[in-house]
Amino acid sequence: MINLYNTLIASLSIHRVGNKSRNEGMFLSAQPYKLDDEITPLLKEFFLKPFRDKEENYFQFEHEADLEFHPLFHLVSDIFDNPNVVHEHSKKITQHLFDQSTHPHIKSGEVYVAYLENLQLDNEKVDAVGIFKSELKQDFLQFSEGENQLDAILQQGVNLNKLDKGALIFNSKKDEGYKILSVDSNRYDARYWLESFLAVDAFEDENFFTKKYLKFCQDFAKDVVLPAEDKKEEVMFLNRAVNHFAKNDQFEETQFVNEVFANPDLIPEFKHYKTEKAPKYSIEDLTTFPIANTAVSAARKKIKNTINLDTNIQIKMDFINPESAEKFVEKGWDEERQMYYYLVYFNKEQKS
Repeated sequence: MINLYNTLIASLSIHRVGNKSRNEGMFLSAQPYKLDDEITPLLKEFFLKPFRDKEENYFQFEHEADLEFHPLFHLVSDIFDNPNVVHEHSKKITQHLFDQSTHPHIKSGEVYVAYLENLQLDNEKVDAVGIFKSELKQDFLQFSEGENQLDAILQQGVNLNKLDKGALIFNSKKDEGYKILSVDSNRYDARYWLESFLAVDAFEDENFFTKKYLKFCQDFAKDVVLPAEDKKEEVMFLNRAVNHFAKNDQFEETQFVNEVFANPDLIPEFKHYKTEKAPKYSIEDLTTFPIANTAVSAARKKIKNTINLDTNIQIKMDFINPESAEKFVEKGWDEERQMYYYLVYFNKEQKS
């Protein structure tokens, strides 16, 4: 988990980068930007707010030969070793971004390279290098007073409520390619920032494994449990799976299978499905790993617990008290109507 509220911007360099294919150049500032008490909190919120609001999906630098040949890994490592070189290296970072700006859809914009201190990652205080880019400009009115007239002047500027692109490279897990968070609010050039510029791959930690395994369970429920059983059992299987993750710190697949499957006949299907689909989820040999609570909470929010019927009726299952669905909801078939039905037992109706 990260905590960014006490982050300090130790230094900031601002440059401008254009689109290389349109023969737009770069503008590299000679000196670091001089921060003051008025603009610093605004820039800090501009840079960091998207990361506080985003699910923590970490990346790491990746190179097919060796990380030492990764341009950003090399530059960032130098900065962490000696923060005094951050401004000169910010120019090289901007040059690298410019070299990737060859697609006609890529927009020109300002590049901000910041050295950040006092961040908390996994309950440890770390430094980070922040690389941010603003692209889209918005119109705004500026007013000036004449002798007897108020004049409106149309100008363009950056909206401080929306960062277009950003990356936080934490000084953590260097040997694995550092832990990195990325945001990109524009989808017209998605590969440019994450793949071409940052050149990263998913960081395979407990958050990654928890998320991938729960997504695997979700697809298994849809592809196997639902056709073999019914919608109620699909929902209940997912509920048991998420609850198993929520109450354990360590995942053990054997324990998971014994606890989660109400129908033992589906266990061979589960093992076969994993063998067949595992590469898609990067869980081929995954049978034990630490569980990330944040990933479990995020997965629970995405899982639908509602049975939608073609008679315009919905039955919402309670994930907090799953035993209620097991005890008080029954499915049957009505021969006279030639229709399925759900029988729901209760003592009294609850007030809304």
